Amino acid sequence: MKITKNEIQTSDEERGKWASKREYILVVAGNVVGLGNVWRFPYLCYKNGGGAFLVPYGLLAIFSGIPLFLLEISVGQYTQEGFITCWRKLCPLAKGIGVGQLVISLSTVIYVIVEAWTLFYLMFSFRSMLPWVSCDNTWNTADCLATFDSSNVTTNQTRGTPAAVEFWERRMLGMSGGIEELGSVRWELALCLLACWVFCYFSVWKGVRSSGKVAYFTATFPYVMLLVLLIKGLTLPGASEGIYYYLYPDINRLADLQVWIEAGSQIFFSYGLTAGVLNVLGSYNKYHNNCYKDCFWICLLNSGTSFVAGFAVFSVLGFMAQEQGVTVDNVTESGPGLAFIAYPQATALMPLPQFWTACFFLMLFLLSVDSHFVAVESIFSTVKDLFPKSFRLRVRHEIFVLIGCIILYLLQLTVVTEGGIYVFNLVDFYGSTRVCMNFMAICECMALGWIFGAERVSNIIEDMTGHRPSVFFRVSWKFIIPLLSLISFVLYLVDYKHLKVNDYVYPDWAYALGWTMTLSSVLMVPLWAVGQMCMTPGTFRQRLAVLCHPAEDPAWQGRKTVEEAAMVQLMMPTVTT
Repeated sequence: MKITKNEIQTSDEERGKWASKREYILVVAGNVVGLGNVWRFPYLCYKNGGGAFLVPYGLLAIFSGIPLFLLEISVGQYTQEGFITCWRKLCPLAKGIGVGQLVISLSTVIYVIVEAWTLFYLMFSFRSMLPWVSCDNTWNTADCLATFDSSNVTTNQTRGTPAAVEFWERRMLGMSGGIEELGSVRWELALCLLACWVFCYFSVWKGVRSSGKVAYFTATFPYVMLLVLLIKGLTLPGASEGIYYYLYPDINRLADLQVWIEAGSQIFFSYGLTAGVLNVLGSYNKYHNNCYKDCFWICLLNSGTSFVAGFAVFSVLGFMAQEQGVTVDNVTESGPGLAFIAYPQATALMPLPQFWTACFFLMLFLLSVDSHFVAVESIFSTVKDLFPKSFRLRVRHEIFVLIGCIILYLLQLTVVTEGGIYVFNLVDFYGSTRVCMNFMAICECMALGWIFGAERVSNIIEDMTGHRPSVFFRVSWKFIIPLLSLISFVLYLVDYKHLKVNDYVYPDWAYALGWTMTLSSVLMVPLWAVGQMCMTPGTFRQRLAVLCHPAEDPAWQGRKTVEEAAMVQLMMPTVTT
C-alpha cells in the first residue's frame, strides 16, 4: 500500500506537533523545574555538606542525569510515540517498561494536591492579618505560639506549637489520628483541588496545541517571582547567616555514601527521569529537531534554578532565625514543612507580609501547575497512542480528556479528607519511590544500550540532529547508569525503613498497600516480557530474536521517508528554464 504525503500530514495533524521550538522548550523546562528545585534541593544541600554536596550532585548530573535525559528525549523524537507504543519500534520485549512507567505516572499525579495547598494558602495571603501568625483563631489551641512573639519561640518552642503549624495541621488539613481515620472531606480543599483540575483540563484539552500556549506564562512567570524573592531575601538582615548554612562545605560528608545516594535521587526527581514524560514531550518534535543541544541547555537550566533557589530560600530562613533568636538549623525543614510552615512564618516578619507571601505561593502554584498538566498530558497521549482510532478525533479527544480528569479528581478526594495527608505520604513514599526509578533506569539502559544497541542509538541521534554523541554517552548508557542505579537499588532495600509521619506508625495493611504500589510498576517489566514470550510463536530462540528486534511499522517508515524526501527537495537548487 502506497502512503501519500497528504495522508502522512493528516496523521501528524491528528496526533499533533509543537507549534514552535519555543513552546517545546518552555513546556519541558516547566516540567523539569518544579517544587523539588525550591523545597528539596536547598535542604539536601544544607543537610549533606553544604557546598560539598555540589560535588556529587554535579558528577552524577554529568554521568547519569544528562545521558539518561538525552536517551529518553531522543527515543520519543525518533519513534514519535508515547512511552508504551514506542517500544515496538525499539525492542518489543521491553514494552513492560512503558507499562511500568504508566503506573509510576499515575502515582505522581497525586502531587496535584500540593497545587491545591498552595492555592489555599494563596487565598489566605490577602487577609489584613495573616492567619498563621496569631493565636486568636478558632482552630488554635492553648499551646499555640504566635509568630511575632520571639520570646515564646526561643523559650517555649519545645512546649508549644507554632501558629503556622496549627494553621497547617488544624485549619487546612484537619489532621486525624491516622490513615485508619479518613474522616470527612475538607470541602475548601476539595474546591481548590477542583480548580486545579479545571485549569489542568483547559491546559491539555487540545493536546500540545493548548499546553504549549499555557507554558508561555506558567513556565516563565515563576522566574520573575523567584528573582523578586531572591533580591528581597539577599537584602534582609541575617541573610548572610542563612547562606552560610546553605553553602558551608563539609568535605568529610563526601565519604558518606548516603550523600551520593541523595544526590542521585535528586537528579532523577528534578530531571523527570524514568517516568516516561520526557519520551512523550520529545515525541511531538519534528524528526530533525536538535534534541542533543536542547538536552544540555534544559539540564543546565534545571540545576542552575535549584542552586539559585537555595539563595532565595536560605537568605529568608537566615532572616527568620535572627528575628527569633535561634540558629538556622532550628527553622530549616524540607518539603511541605519548608513551603507551608517555615517560609510563611518568615514572610510574616517582613514589611508588607501579604505581598511577599502572595509572591511565594503564586510561584509555588505555577511551578506545580506545569508539572501537573505535563504529567497528565503524557498519560493521555500514551493512552491515545495505544488506541489512535478511538481517541485521536478532535471531539473524542476532548471528551476522553474530560472523563479522565473527572475520574482522577474523584479518586483524589481521598487526599483532601482529614486523613488525606497520610494517604499522600503513603503514595509519595511507595508509588514513585527511588527503587522504582532505579529499576526503570536499569531496564531502559539494558534494552536500549545492549539489546537495541548504544551504537545504533548514537546513529539515530546523529541522523536526527547532525551531531553524534561522544563515546562517553555510550559508556554511560551501557555501564555507568546501570551500575549506579543497581547500587542505589540494593542500598535502598538494605537500608529500608518503614514510613512514619512524625510519631505515627502506619498499620500493616497500609505498608502492604504501599509495597503493592511499588511492585505494580517494577514487576510489569518481567511479567510483560514473560507474557510476550509465551504469546509469540516459534522456538525460544526464535521468539527472543523476534522480540528483540524492532517491529515493522509501514506508516512510521513512510512518514520518515516523506520527511527525508521533503528535506532533500528543499535542499535542491531551483532549476530555471
